[in-house]
Amino acid sequence: MRLLATGRAVRAAWTPCSSSLKTQTLRHCNGRRLSTGARLPLSVDGVSYPTDAWTNVPPSIISAVPRRLHLQPDHPIALTRQIIEAHFPAPAYRAYNDLPPVVSVGQNFDSLGFPADHPGRSRSDTYYVNESTVLRTHTSAHQADVFRENASPGFLISADVYRRDAIDRSHYPVFHQMEGARMWDTSAGDVTDAVRADLAALPAHDMVVEDPNPTTHPTRNPLQAQHHTLEEIEAISAHLKRSLELVIGDILTRARMALPSQACSASPLRVRWVEAYFPFTSPSWELEVFWNGAWLELLGCGVVSQNIPAAAGLPKHHGWAFGLGLERIAMLLFSIPDIRLFWSRDARFLSQFRASDPTAVFVPFSRHPACYKDVAFWLPPRSADGAGVHENDVMELVRETAGDAVESVERLDAFAHPKTGRRSLCYRVNYRSLERTLTNTEANALHESLRQALVDRMGVELR
Repeated sequence: MRLLATGRAVRAAWTPCSSSLKTQTLRHCNGRRLSTGARLPLSVDGVSYPTDAWTNVPPSIISAVPRRLHLQPDHPIALTRQIIEAHFPAPAYRAYNDLPPVVSVGQNFDSLGFPADHPGRSRSDTYYVNESTVLRTHTSAHQADVFRENASPGFLISADVYRRDAIDRSHYPVFHQMEGARMWDTSAGDVTDAVRADLAALPAHDMVVEDPNPTTHPTRNPLQAQHHTLEEIEAISAHLKRSLELVIGDILTRARMALPSQACSASPLRVRWVEAYFPFTSPSWELEVFWNGAWLELLGCGVVSQNIPAAAGLPKHHGWAFGLGLERIAMLLFSIPDIRLFWSRDARFLSQFRASDPTAVFVPFSRHPACYKDVAFWLPPRSADGAGVHENDVMELVRETAGDAVESVERLDAFAHPKTGRRSLCYRVNYRSLERTLTNTEANALHESLRQALVDRMGVELR
């Protein structure tokens, strides 16, 4: 379930063309002002797809598709997945770990009820293979199909997902999600007793759990009264929360034992449930943990909106679902400070992790200095209102130009000329390789390539 949704606004944008297309350099993000020219098919993971004006998948993303870090032996993403999966054993749960990354717009958006103007549908947020096909933006793209298959009472889906996003130490355009669900068939009547029996079979834990709010609230966290009774949802939510508390308790215990500063701590682990809103569950919650002196949100969850199983042909199935980012959990578990490290092929990184020792703490193998470069530019006249260049397009161009040599990009300023109304943006780019020191000459060359790409592909005027 896409339980950690973004709130980014939809704006028109000009985007860099994929190198797989023989078209004009610029085209409108929403595909309304179409360029002409011959278009080559796009090959993704060995499968050829037709392209059109919506295609915006760059070569760097295509090259990442076969990596599937969540399936690589001894990789920290795979180890994290395996630790979580162990808490949801067969036959009650079935794991789906190798579902194809290219899905239809219907699977990714329509099956989940995304409105036509939802920001997630924008080409500024999503990688389109063509107008009707995308690289999945969440594991929920497969949810309806898995519900329809109905192979087991519960399931887990783990996969690589793709979103155009910011550049910093915790965001990457390819990351990994896990979602899970557990359903009970109410065809024969009320399942409250059955859910309570399943809850009683789960082990206890000794964490301190803060859960001050009632299970439902008429406005903040409503019951789906037309489908569920309060007693049933009390039982389902208790089963959901205990299941996830056990998972997070295991993760935190492993992380604490691996850190010398925490291993001898006598204080109990603390978690808290916070009311939340997600379009696919109600009531809904986020689970936060108290870690390193602050509360950290780790996952979202809730009681499945009944229209989802009903659309999959299971109108009498009631239950819960959750969604989490495997990178976020793995960064906590292994003390990994930068999301780019997961994509490193450097043996100094990969050799630190083994299934036989799933609590290893990452040991930095080098510390390289940062190299900051600023770039300022006037937006092209046709987008003088600022709507024509989306920030994700700038981020995408930085990634295509400098790759993982960039640690972060920060917008420093947005300026409107008081007389002409022209708008200017200024960004600071932090060049820092994870594997070696970049010389100032190398950083200058990368930055000059970026400046030129901004002119050539976005039509800006450098300041």
